[in-house]
Amino acid sequence: MADTPKEIYFKKKEIAEDSDGSKELQVQRFSRLNRLLHIIMIISFINLALTGMSLKFSYTGWAVFLSHLFGGFESAGWIHRFSAVIMILVFTMHIIDILRQKKKEKKSWIMMVFDTDSMMFNKKDLHDLIDSIKWFLGKGERPEYGRWTYWEKFDYFAVFWGMIVIGSTGLTLWFPEFFTQFIPGWAINVATIIHSDEALLAVGFIFTIHFFNTHMRPEKFPMDIVIFSGRYPLEEFKMDRPEEYRQLVERGELEKYMVEPYPSIVLRTIKLFGWAALCIGFSIVIWIIYAMIFAYK
Repeated sequence: MADTPKEIYFKKKEIAEDSDGSKELQVQRFSRLNRLLHIIMIISFINLALTGMSLKFSYTGWAVFLSHLFGGFESAGWIHRFSAVIMILVFTMHIIDILRQKKKEKKSWIMMVFDTDSMMFNKKDLHDLIDSIKWFLGKGERPEYGRWTYWEKFDYFAVFWGMIVIGSTGLTLWFPEFFTQFIPGWAINVATIIHSDEALLAVGFIFTIHFFNTHMRPEKFPMDIVIFSGRYPLEEFKMDRPEEYRQLVERGELEKYMVEPYPSIVLRTIKLFGWAALCIGFSIVIWIIYAMIFAYK
C-alpha cells in the first residue's frame, strides 16, 4: 500500500533534516535563468498586485495607506506600469529561452509540444488527476509523477492567459489614444472592466490556489524552495518525481544533473525571501476579502 500524504510529509521532513548542512549531491531541477526569471516575476507581480489593488479599492483605509507608501496614487500608477513592463520582459525572455532550447536540442515543434517533458497536457495528466483523488481518499496508490504535474501545467498556462488578457487590456488603457484609432471608444470601458476583474482573479488565484499547490500541500509544507534553489535532495527527488527519476536512470543521464548543495546561509536567504512573498500575498488576499465584504463600492 502506498504512503499516505501524512506519511510522505514526515518522510520528506526527515530527508530535509538529514540533508541540512550536508555535502551530499543534489538533483538540479531548474536552470539559473529559470530561477532568476521566476524571482523577478514574483517581485513584479507583487508590485502589480499592491499597486493595482490599491487603485481598485482606493476607498479603503488599507489602500490609502499603501498609496502613501508608494508616494500617492499617481506614483502607484507609474510603479504599476513599470512593473508591467518588467513582467512583459520576463515573459519575452521565457519565450526566447524556449526557442533557444528547441534549437539546442534540435527538436521539432511536435516533439516540443508532445514530448514527455513538455508542459502541454496529455492523457497521463488526466490519469494522475484521477489517481490523486483516489489516493487522497485512501482508495489507491500515489501516482508516479513525472517532470511536470497536472497542477504545475495548469499554473503555467494560467500565466499565458493572464499575459494575453490582462496585458492586452492594460496596454489599451495605457495608450487609449493609439488603440482608439482601431477600436471604438466604448471598448475602453470594456477593457477597464476586464483588466480590473481579471487582475483580481489572477491575484486571488496566485495567492491562494498557486500558494497551496506549491507550498501548502502536506508533503511540501511549510515551503517548497526548489524554484529558488533549483535543486533538492536525491531521496526527495525519488519520492517526488519517481517517473522522471526512472527515465533519467534508464537514459544514463542522472549524473549530469547532480550538483553541490548550497551553503546554509544561501538557503536561509532564500527562505527569508520566500516567507516575505508568502506573507505579502496572504495579506493582500485578506485586504481584498475585507474590501469586498465590508467596504465594497
